Amino acid sequence: MIKPARSQILLVVVIGIIGVSLAAIWVRLAADAVTINNKLGFSLFLAASRMILAAIILLPSWKNLQLDHNKSHAYYYAIAAGLCLAIHFATWITSLAYTSITASTVLVTTNPIWVGLFSWWWYGEQLSPQGIIGIAIALCGGMIMAIADSGQGGGYSNPILGDILALIGAVMSSLYIIFGSQAQRRGLDTGNYIAIAYSTAAFCLLPLPFLFGVSYFGYEGKVYLYICLMAVMSQVIGHTSLNWSVRWVSPTVISLSLLFEPVIASLAGAIVFREVPSINLLLGGLIILWGIGVFIKPSA
Repeated sequence: MIKPARSQILLVVVIGIIGVSLAAIWVRLAADAVTINNKLGFSLFLAASRMILAAIILLPSWKNLQLDHNKSHAYYYAIAAGLCLAIHFATWITSLAYTSITASTVLVTTNPIWVGLFSWWWYGEQLSPQGIIGIAIALCGGMIMAIADSGQGGGYSNPILGDILALIGAVMSSLYIIFGSQAQRRGLDTGNYIAIAYSTAAFCLLPLPFLFGVSYFGYEGKVYLYICLMAVMSQVIGHTSLNWSVRWVSPTVISLSLLFEPVIASLAGAIVFREVPSINLLLGGLIILWGIGVFIKPSA
């Protein structure tokens, strides 16, 4: 396959980052459009609807999928990636019901550190001294952010719970990246991989709203509009653009570019919701991003 021009790759990366960054805005707009006490159930409805619609959009990809017993491990990894993706969206989208956009998006962007730790644990990849320093810096930022969240409610019902859910989302996102990488290295192309992973995530999330007492139907039209924006802009365009870009650009570069996600999301949150984070929250977030940058830099 002919490598695209650098400008084309850059454009796809930029589009992917913007699409991913706006996901938090669509989630918050959808939540604000309804009056419901069951925050967990509604968050699971948003997560499930996002993945179900994305999986439906990608149905044509299945016609090009030819089962190959030599790639059986690749299919297992793709399914595992989809399971992790389901947990990622279930926890991260729910976190936005309890904490600020800034805190949630900064914490969920810590996945490069978790990827590094898992790679060290499973594959014996060495952690450089600079990488360890980066982890320490990010932990300091996390403590500052936790103290800032516990010290001021900011109108959020349970900021600490939201922060924990966002961190779980980051861990699951990291496993999604690792399993997805293994699936593609074992022979699955990007289209087949995301079709399997997205469909698995949709299948896992499908029953959860019912189990938590929430229906898929009966909401205002704008709720479904925001779900469509999540599925199309943030998932099919955003996530898939970044999955495609990894074929041509170092994963390290993609990880660094994802540091723009909390910046864009926070700016959009300030404009749309007038949600201005406190100084301490901003400080903690900036320190976390600094730590991630220090952690990633040795492999850049």
